[in-house]
Amino acid sequence: MSLKHIWMLLSLAFFAGGAMAEDGDAMNGKVVFERHCAACHGLEATGHGPMVTVLTLPPADLTKLSAKDGGAFPLVRVVKRIDGRDPLVSHGSPMPVYGDFFEGQDVMSKSQSGQPIATSQPVADLVAYLQSLQMEQE
Repeated sequence: MSLKHIWMLLSLAFFAGGAMAEDGDAMNGKVVFERHCAACHGLEATGHGPMVTVLTLPPADLTKLSAKDGGAFPLVRVVKRIDGRDPLVSHGSPMPVYGDFFEGQDVMSKSQSGQPIATSQPVADLVAYLQSLQMEQE
């Protein structure tokens, strides 16, 4: 078997092993958000949480992510920001503060370009919830 065939089989096994982010559960994501994100972003996700006064950078209004990205939800950027691959130092340490919580079974999310991105189930759930907030604003 050629190296090309082995690579293709490994890729297929990897992508088949994880569910797509459409499997993200927005209701579970809301619970994750309220527990881990609302202190900074606020219960309405508009960036006005009770911890805002101690942050170096103001939290983003998470209800306007799609609007700020030309109407399309910036899934890859959001996933990477949440799971720590694109850290944001806003309170003396990279976000997320709860990085260990966001580890777990890998699932796959399909980006706007169709490229899959691996993340954990809690992140997929949280992203599903954040996507639901965008629909409310449009």
